[in-house]
Amino acid sequence: MKSEEKQNIAGSFRDPSGFLFKENGKIYRRINKVYADDYEQLMFSGLYNKLVENHLLIPHIETEFKSADNDLLYKIIQPELVQFISYPYEWSFSQLKDAALTTLNIQKIAMEHGMSLKDSTAYNIQFWNGKPVLIDTLSFEKYKEGEPWVAYKQFCQHFLLPLVLMSYTDIRLSQLFRIYIDGIPLDLGAKLLPRKTRFKFSIFAHIHLHAKSQKKYEDKAIEKRSRISKFKLLALIDSLETTVKNLKWNPKGTEWADYYDITNYSSDAFKCKKNYIEEFLKSINPASVWDLGANTGIFSRIASEKNIPTISFDVDPAAVEKNYQICKEKNETNILPLVLDLTNPSGGIGWANQERMSFIERGPVDTVFALALIHHLAISNNLPLINIAEFFSSICKFLIIEFVPKSDSQVKKLLLTREDIFDKYDKENFEKDFDNYFNIRKYLKIEGSERYLYLMEKK
Repeated sequence: MKSEEKQNIAGSFRDPSGFLFKENGKIYRRINKVYADDYEQLMFSGLYNKLVENHLLIPHIETEFKSADNDLLYKIIQPELVQFISYPYEWSFSQLKDAALTTLNIQKIAMEHGMSLKDSTAYNIQFWNGKPVLIDTLSFEKYKEGEPWVAYKQFCQHFLLPLVLMSYTDIRLSQLFRIYIDGIPLDLGAKLLPRKTRFKFSIFAHIHLHAKSQKKYEDKAIEKRSRISKFKLLALIDSLETTVKNLKWNPKGTEWADYYDITNYSSDAFKCKKNYIEEFLKSINPASVWDLGANTGIFSRIASEKNIPTISFDVDPAAVEKNYQICKEKNETNILPLVLDLTNPSGGIGWANQERMSFIERGPVDTVFALALIHHLAISNNLPLINIAEFFSSICKFLIIEFVPKSDSQVKKLLLTREDIFDKYDKENFEKDFDNYFNIRKYLKIEGSERYLYLMEKK
């Protein structure tokens, strides 16, 4: 193998136990000798098989691989590939909740096999075949009787506190993850929570009291950890689990979550649009789809139900929450709903802005849906059509896009409260600007509406 073919994964460098790298399009995890005993315990205690059988841990195979520093190397494993990496600031409330419960379930099973999670970062969880799964094989260490759970603070910062903030204060506070890559600080969260949370014993103990304890001991060296029995440690895990399960958020009352109840589509126009999308998909047979502005995923499912891996993005957390609940109800495995503001998409964050990939870095995708979206970008956000066309050309090969003219009632609604400065927003200029980057393979008027649906291919 040529050394230049190997590429270390930027977000996998902090753990001395090993790291991820890519080679010839495949992903591998290096395991160093310092982690050998823990890895053997994972594999031969039955824990690995138990977690994989229950779809809680990403499976892997051991592989032969030459390395320049074999003195440090123990093994190389090849985990199954997760096609799209998502992050907690892109998850809905229930996605983060399910990820939290999965982490606690893994911890309980680990303790049954003489091991414990040494970290509980939300970034170690990914949605794979529709369900949350642990992707870091090196997250386990041998359990030592009497020792506290070293990942407790991290669990509170990555899971419990964000969920409590979303439930009791504001759903949008999940975006604090974009600022605090190692979880939301407990003292900050405690200040943002309403007073009534102090009278919920579990929240008071795990967040308010925990934050106060951190503050008290932040400048003091800890000479000896407090001892805690296995029974009490399991009680702590049970307490966290019960607290998380009891947290609720009802996605209601937002404009986009209820969009299809107020849309101007007639039933015939709606059916016509779905038929056109079916026709376009059949003609290009894409390997993957991103649906940008997907709402609750009605059109995303045209692709996902054809076994096309589909990421269903929307800016509204209520719409994404509803979409995810539908996924769970139908046990869908080819669709992943995520929160994304297309006018301010997820950027690269962390060390050197590389630990967490930007939205664009996770592309390009084969096909993008941009349905009932162009007027929001161009009119609500003042984005020139040429800029929109250029952006789409950077993330996809094929584009299925709907043009919504000014004569449409939804555009008229947008223009009610602002001056119409969009003299170039029309079908002619739309086609002209997109022609700089795409070939228009086909376009059709959506029956019973003023709208047009286009199939375009990048030049």
